[in-house]
Formats: sequence, C-alpha cells, structure tokens
Amino acid sequence: MLFAAAFLPAHADLRTPLTPENSVVLMVDYQPQFVFSVQSIEVGKLINNAEGLSKAAKAFEVPTLYATISAEKFGGPFFRQLTQARPELVPYDRTAIDPWQDPRIREAVRKTGRKKLLVSGLWTDSCVTLPVLSALRDGYEVYVVVDASGDVSHESHDMAVRRMIQAGAVPVTWLAVMLEWQGDWSKGGTGAQVQKIAQQHSGAWGQGIDYFQSMIAPKP
Repeated sequence: MLFAAAFLPAHADLRTPLTPENSVVLMVDYQPQFVFSVQSIEVGKLINNAEGLSKAAKAFEVPTLYATISAEKFGGPFFRQLTQARPELVPYDRTAIDPWQDPRIREAVRKTGRKKLLVSGLWTDSCVTLPVLSALRDGYEVYVVVDASGDVSHESHDMAVRRMIQAGAVPVTWLAVMLEWQGDWSKGGTGAQVQKIAQQHSGAWGQGIDYFQSMIAPKP
C-alpha cells in the first residue's frame, strides 16, 4: 500500500504557506500568436498581472522559468514587458505542447529543490493544464496563477481551472502570492519592493499606497 501511495498525484498542502524558499515559478507561452485569441481576460490586465508576478518572483529571488513554443516559426517572442522585467531570463523554446515534456524545463525545476510549483500562461486549457497535471504526477505541489492565465473563452479557462483543482492543484492570484511571500512587513529588504510593484500593477491598492505616501506619511 505504501508503495502504491508513492505514485498517487500530490495534493498541495494548504496548511503550508508559500514562501520564497519553497516556491518555483513557471511562466508559459506569453506570445503574440496565443494572446490574439484570448477572451477570458482583458489582454492588458493579463499582461499586467503576469508582469506583477514575474517582478514579485524577482524581488523575492524565487527561481523563475520562462517557456515559449515554436517562437521563431509560429508563436512569436515572449512578451516584451516580461523580458524587459527579467532580462536575465532566456525562455526555453520547445515544440511539445506540455512544457513538462521538455527535459530541460523539468530538470531546471528539479534542480531548485523546491516542491511548490506555480504555473501561469497561455492557454489555460492546454499549455497550463498539461504541465500542471504532469507535475502533480511527479509529486509536486502545484499552484495555478489563474489571473495571470488566459484562454480562448471563459468556458475554456473555467473548465481548465476546475479540472486542475479536481486533480489536486490550488488556484491562486498573483497579488495573493506576492503577499504570501512577504509574510511579515517587518522583513527587511522586500517590503519596499512589494509596495513599488503594487503601485505599478495592483490598481486600487497601488493608488492607496500613492495616497498614503503623498498625503499621510511623515515628510523628511
């Protein structure tokens, strides 16, 4: 029975918070060819959320992988906003629809030694769902960043998210992930970066930070 249990899909332990030390991020196929048909989320919002997630991962030094598919022949380059935010990251280009089938990506994740894998990208029902299911089978605790992912219809996105939840993945949003990584505002070094990212990408909360800093915070 114990032998059989070792091959059951992993279910992320909701009692264990995401931390910068236990997380790794995979961002998939943010490319023009696939965003052209996205209908489940407004494209500007999708790009904003993905950029916020990537910047947050950089702020907390969370290992991050970019992945493209057939970039030169079909998909086009990774979104400019994301490559400018993380110029040190070179996307892994592949042909397999499931990024997890690319041994370079799988090995890069394995080498981090982290078991909590966050996945986002285009489209939700294929190039996000498939690596999520594969990583679950391989024993990872998988989180799907739903508001940084998009699909050709609301139904496709929603059904994909339901399927991943049923398989054991956990839906999260990018801002919640960033705050969970922060954990405690007394932690030095990242609090100011979190507020800066929020000002750039979190809408109303970012405006609230602007207001506080300009109207309420003590002036030097």
